[in-house]
Order: sequence, then C-alpha cells, then structure tokens
Amino acid sequence: MFDVIIVGCGPTGAMLAAELRLHDVRVLVLEKETQPPSAVRIVGLHIRSLEVLAMRGLLDRMLAHGRRRPAGAYFAAIDKPAPTGLDSPYAYLLGIPQPVIERLLAEHATGLGAQVRRGRAVTGLAQDDEGVTVELSDGEQLRTRYLVGCDGGRSTVRKLLGVGFPGEPTRNETLMGEMEAGVPPEEIAATVAAIGGARHRFWVRPAGVGVYSVVVPAAGVSDRAQRPTIEDFAQQLRAVAGTDFGVHSPRWMSRFGDATRLAERYRVGRVLLAGDAAHIHPPIGGQGLNLGVQDAVNLGWKLAAQVRGSAPDTLLDTYQAERRPVAADVLDNTRAQTQLLSDEPGARAVRRLLSELMDFDEVNRHLLEKITGTGLRYDLGEGPDLLGRRLPDVDVRQGNLYGLLHRGRGLLVDRTERLTVEGWEDRVDHLADAGAAVDVPCLLLRPDGHVAWIGDDQRNLDDHLARWFGAPTP
Repeated sequence: MFDVIIVGCGPTGAMLAAELRLHDVRVLVLEKETQPPSAVRIVGLHIRSLEVLAMRGLLDRMLAHGRRRPAGAYFAAIDKPAPTGLDSPYAYLLGIPQPVIERLLAEHATGLGAQVRRGRAVTGLAQDDEGVTVELSDGEQLRTRYLVGCDGGRSTVRKLLGVGFPGEPTRNETLMGEMEAGVPPEEIAATVAAIGGARHRFWVRPAGVGVYSVVVPAAGVSDRAQRPTIEDFAQQLRAVAGTDFGVHSPRWMSRFGDATRLAERYRVGRVLLAGDAAHIHPPIGGQGLNLGVQDAVNLGWKLAAQVRGSAPDTLLDTYQAERRPVAADVLDNTRAQTQLLSDEPGARAVRRLLSELMDFDEVNRHLLEKITGTGLRYDLGEGPDLLGRRLPDVDVRQGNLYGLLHRGRGLLVDRTERLTVEGWEDRVDHLADAGAAVDVPCLLLRPDGHVAWIGDDQRNLDDHLARWFGAPTP
C-alpha cells in the first residue's frame, strides 16, 4: 500500500512527488515511457516558478543549466521591456532544456525517497472508501490511498475517471523548433521586422550563439501524425518570409495546436488531476509547464496533510478551488494572445492599440504579472491586499526568507516576538526578530509561500493555524 501513486514523471509529477516526500509520504511515480525525453526543447521558467524553486533550494541547480533572459515581451510576443521595480530578485526568464528540468526534478524526488518506475502504463483504476486500486498494462495491480494523474493532455487517469474536458479543439497548427541559420543575424532581424513577426505566427529569434528559435504556421506541411522535418520548416519560412534563412542542424522540432480545454473537476474522491491532465492551451506566453509545477506546489502539502490525518476537513478541496480559476485565467489569456497573432485587419488593429497601452507601466505590469503568476491572489477572505498573495523573497536577519521554506512547512513571521505556534511546531516554523523587511506586525505563510493570515492576536492566529494546518498536537 502506497500513500500516493502519481501517474506521469514530467515536471508536474516529479515536483509533486518531491513535495510529498518532504512530509514522509510514501510515493510511487509510474511513467509509461521507458526512457526520459530526449528532444532538447528549450522552455522558459517564469518568475513565480523560479521563486517556487528557490523556496525548495532547487534554483541554483537549474541556473547551472539555463540561460537568463530579460523579463519582457511575454504577452502575444509584443516587444516591450519589463516594467520597472518588479518585487522579486528572480525577475528574469530562465531558458532551460525541458529534459534537464525533468531530470533534475526527478533526481530531487528520488533523492528524497520517492520511487519511480518507468515503462509502466496505467490501464484501469477503481476506488473505494479506503483507497484506489491501479491496474497496469501487464496485469499487475497496485494499491494506494490516493492517486494523482499528471499524465498530460491525453491523460489516461482523467479518461478513466470520466471527467469532462470541455473547450475548443485545435484550429491552427504551428511548427516550433531550434536550429542554426546560414545567413547573418542582421539579415534575419531585418526580414522579421519587415514582415511583422509574431502577428503571422512567425518569428526567428536568437536562442544562443548561432542558434535560433523558429516558429512558423504548419498549414500545408506533412501529416500531423508525423514528426516535422527541417524541410517542413524551410518550406514554411519561404512561404512566410520569402527565404528559408538557410536553416539547418535542428536541435529539436515539434508541432503544436491551439486546443484549449479545462477539466470539469480536479478531484473525484481519492483521485486528483494536475498539470496538463487538468488543462491544456497553446504555448503562447510559455505558461504550461510553469502552471503545472505551481499546481504541484499547491497540492503537495495539502495532500500530505490529508495522508497524515492532520488536514482540516476542507483543506484538500481548496486545491481545486484555488487552482482551477488560475488555469481558467491562463486559458483566457492564451485565447486573447492567439487572437492578437492573427493576420486579420481587426486583430492587427487591436494588437497596435494594446502595444500603445503597454507603454503605460500599469498595463505592462498587469500583463506581465498575469503571465508569470506573480499577480495571483487566492481568495482567502477579507483582509489586507497582501492576504492570499505570495510573499516575495525578502531579506530577514536570518538570511533570506525563501531559505527558511526548504522543508515545505508553514512559517510564522513574527515581528512582535509575542506570538507562538505551540501545538503546531511539527508543521509550522516560527521566525521571530525577522527585521524590518516585512512591514506588518506578523504574518502566516503557507508552505507554498502565500500569505494565509496577517495580524498580531494569538487567538486569531490559532484559528488560522487550525484552518490551514489542522488541530494542534496535544
């Protein structure tokens, strides 16, 4: 009997496994593929994901394999610099190969004690009041208290649950890849600028020394069931730009559609969904992987508390209540961005207008915070604006705040030095004499870094400790 079985060892599944192991949950990860992915696709980690990795002491590992880029030009590829004064020391985009992310997160999870079994495909499941029986393709049956589907947009777990996945099917397909070019950078930049770049679902952008990220429409190329070829890219570049720029030596090539779907439910009894199993959308703005990792960090501590028996009755339900609206907002902003990439005259006019509006710092900031997740505020009831928001990584006398969250526990930041977490010491740490970086008397941080309470009254604090961390230990 496992406590939790996770189906899928991508970034979402591996991050969730690690989060659960921080709380000594017995975790098994099942991955149908026998080998990790080999296609060297570069993805971008946004500010909030970098903060989450810093909270768990993982960021330095990622930085060693990535390339920092300015935090800007996210929304519909409209070329605007980042607004000034972003409240994070991680205000940049980290470009990093997706296989590296998956490897580092899987190593982190197994280093904490999670088991990973590859080449194990799930074909059936049945749940009862005590747990879930999982059937594998070879006939083996496994038993677990909870099951989480992190198995992508074609999720077997979601289909076996019968959870609806409404939305829009793919209407337009796009080719994306990284490759070398045979012409000077100045010629590429001038051609792209003359055509209008992203409004044609087209760009050729530097992605390293002599390497370019290339996006072109897929209409008219080889069947979608086949992997795209370098000739497909050359053909489409000639159709859009009048030249193929001499592209050659691809690092990776892929094809994606603009299907947009959201699971009707994130939980059915003892089975939950996270990452692409719960939501899919076009990769515009680079939000998908980031959204899944953040799902995992929201769910991990809550599911661990449920397994341990310390969770308040409604805690696990807050996973869907908090994360499904976030996904719905991402789906909406990718729908909007897709429209802004159209070559229709109306869409081009709206794009020009939005580009003008983004010269206002407030508009630019709002859109960047929407894409990166830093503007998210969970509805935790009435209170100061900071309630429900993530707390940036501020300096405290003991170092930096996120360095105190590596264990995935709650944290009371207490400037009064009068309060206590007595009864919750096994789940919540207490930081007194924090210094002046936090400008409220006291606040309670959840393990995901969001502010759960602000105040200075012990009785009120105890109520909120019980709300988020369960009854005190006698």
